[in-house]
Amino acid sequence: MSRIGKAPITIPAGVTITVSKDNVVTVKGPKGELTQAVDSDITVSQEDGILTVQRPSEQKKHKALHGLYRSLLNNMVVGVTEGYKLTQELVDVGYRATNTGNTLDLVLGYSHHYVFQLPEEIKVTTSSEKGQTPKIILESTDKQLIGQVAAKIRSLRAPEPYKGKGIKFVGEVLRRKAGKSASKK
Repeated sequence: MSRIGKAPITIPAGVTITVSKDNVVTVKGPKGELTQAVDSDITVSQEDGILTVQRPSEQKKHKALHGLYRSLLNNMVVGVTEGYKLTQELVDVGYRATNTGNTLDLVLGYSHHYVFQLPEEIKVTTSSEKGQTPKIILESTDKQLIGQVAAKIRSLRAPEPYKGKGIKFVGEVLRRKAGKSASKK
């Protein structure tokens, strides 16, 4: 039995979940509304404030989908109640980030600026205080979307292993290399 798949999802107060006939789950909460199409083999049931996901058999495909859809539905419930927040920092001299609305303007040491138009589901803020590295703060209810956008921003200048320069997540531990060794005696 899938440990993740068989765990029930408790539905907090203020959250409504509807499952349509064609297995599309809609989660509405105080922060927004999210929908997810679920495979027709997987059954989603809701009773007494608890959402459960069941699979029809012990096939490998059904086992994989069981845990997957339970995780996706749980992420939706957490997203519409608490939301998700990712913070990235730009590490190097001269790196800057500014935003106007949902347009992110990045200066990353190239000969040109990167202008990045974000989806309207994501709220972006930037901060650059003296003595601190510039930060990009992304907030959204959709965990998949915010992760995908953060990965795209990071790919513009991924951290390099020698000095750690680039765009990295706050709290991320980079694997560092020693560089050139000193001359041999």
